[in-house]
Amino acid sequence: MAVESRERPDRGQTPGQTPNETVDVRLDHVTKSFDDVVAVDDVSLEIPHGSFFALLGPSGCGKTTTLRMIGGFEEPTDGAIYLGEEPVTGRPPYKRDVNTVFQSYALFPHLSILENIAFGLRRRGVRGKEVRGRVLDILRLVGLEGLERRKPRQLSGGQQQRVALARALVNKPRVLLLDEPLGALDLKLRKQMQLELKAIQHDVGITFIHVTHDQEEAMTMADRIAVMNQGHVEQLGPPDELYERPASAFVAGFLGVSNLLSGVVEDPDGVRLADGTLVQAQVDGKRGPVAAGVRPEKITLGESGGQNRLPGTIAETAYIGVATQFVVDTPAGTVHVFAQNIDSGKRIPVPGSNVTLSWSPESTFVVERGEEMSE
Repeated sequence: MAVESRERPDRGQTPGQTPNETVDVRLDHVTKSFDDVVAVDDVSLEIPHGSFFALLGPSGCGKTTTLRMIGGFEEPTDGAIYLGEEPVTGRPPYKRDVNTVFQSYALFPHLSILENIAFGLRRRGVRGKEVRGRVLDILRLVGLEGLERRKPRQLSGGQQQRVALARALVNKPRVLLLDEPLGALDLKLRKQMQLELKAIQHDVGITFIHVTHDQEEAMTMADRIAVMNQGHVEQLGPPDELYERPASAFVAGFLGVSNLLSGVVEDPDGVRLADGTLVQAQVDGKRGPVAAGVRPEKITLGESGGQNRLPGTIAETAYIGVATQFVVDTPAGTVHVFAQNIDSGKRIPVPGSNVTLSWSPESTFVVERGEEMSE
């Protein structure tokens, strides 16, 4: 596990990178300031060729500014940006081997789908039958074969999104930038397009860099995620690593629901919670005040879930079909539990019921106590 530091580290292998990978995009200590506001704060990243990479974080964290600097729409205040081994800092967008898909799609309403997609090809000097051939090939790839004569207004939102994607891919850029391209779609279509985008990226093998504030969207599509907060990278790695072993309270809270219980490191394998309960966990060298974390779906109502146990009283329940959510008051703090509804005949404990919560040490992670947890 690796966390981006706000100090300038020695240049070397980027966290989450496999040795000897070909790097398509490299940010070397990049900072971007707007007057007295630091939007991106000394960020270094290496994005391997052929990866689906996500910049994830809340509004104002610097993810969109980072994407715009890679695309050439903004210039860094400090630091350098490379495409492969080639420095591109200072170059305008049209002189960089990248294309961008925006949330608004930016299609030409008066042109056919074929001409929308062919626009970039013609600007690059492609002519004749090659234009039509390449457009029809890319339409087949994005599932719009036979729609080349329609106008954008004759297509659904999801189809327009595919046209924008096809227009960006037809020029075969080194890197494709995706600026929250699914934000204008409804929930069902957005989930469908997440899987389709991932499949298309796998087929074309082009590096995708995707900006989103939706953690589920990032985890569905990306093979690597950089979680950003206040202009810097909190943690970088594959989705399962970020979810199972978050490096900070911020990452734990942003990537889904986490129960963070305040305590103090007692030994290399344990945290003493505020109520005196000893929770077994890998402390990883941390000392002093910490938070012992566990995801709601890792907790069992009853004593069969593992060695870590807490008594509690159910405060609220919510049946949501696939699972039942429980809010449990314990001496160590409020704990959320997700229990799958596997047995339809099983009695669900009602509010006021006394229960024992249990979970395994392997399901427990330990982070430094965040500012939002300060007592």
